[in-house]
Amino acid sequence: MRLQAFLARSGAAPSRRKAEALISAGRVQLNGRTATLGESASPADRILLDGEPVELPTTQAYLALNKPAGYLTTLNDERGRKTVAELMPHDIPGLVPIGRLDAATTGLLLFTNDGPLAHHIAHPSSEIEKEYELTFRNPAPEEHLAALAAGPHLEDGKMLPPKLTNLRRSSAQTTLNLTIHEGRNRIIRRACEAAGLDLKELKRVRVGPVEIGSLPEGHYRPITPGELAGLR
Repeated sequence: MRLQAFLARSGAAPSRRKAEALISAGRVQLNGRTATLGESASPADRILLDGEPVELPTTQAYLALNKPAGYLTTLNDERGRKTVAELMPHDIPGLVPIGRLDAATTGLLLFTNDGPLAHHIAHPSSEIEKEYELTFRNPAPEEHLAALAAGPHLEDGKMLPPKLTNLRRSSAQTTLNLTIHEGRNRIIRRACEAAGLDLKELKRVRVGPVEIGSLPEGHYRPITPGELAGLR
């Protein structure tokens, strides 16, 4: 893997971008010499940061968080905004979120320090389903919902038709569940806008076999062995 990824997964740097800055500053040594950007590293290599050894975690962790609104899916923010790192344990080296939810979106966010599994879950070729609960302000006409179900044309290409289920209507709002396995940036919000729907709330309730269930907002839990097997 790239050296910056190694540093991030070890917990020596909070992100790959921060790890790149450490390498560029000459603070990282690889097998007895100053490392440079673009180099690769493995657990067999001797890596030092400011003279201290850097190693990948030996114990792997798999956690599920119910993210509240207003938190950024990042481990640190230079502007001091709230991040999901504040909600997670600080004693697990290399723990990172898998994918992201924008600040306004709530719900299920998975974390791990298992790099290969994180890549597998996030990569589009894995086609792991992600299910969301969408709440629209009324009116939400049938033809607009049909446009969403068909997969709207977006600026970066047509959305694959999502699966819409569990439609509920009240006098004030319309709610449904939407399932996709695409991961393009803000794709659901952009699709709703393209379909002419006024999205009020967006909450992720499932990733593959992992469901948010009754997990309280702002809390996390371990991913079960059965859920982990399903993700793999």
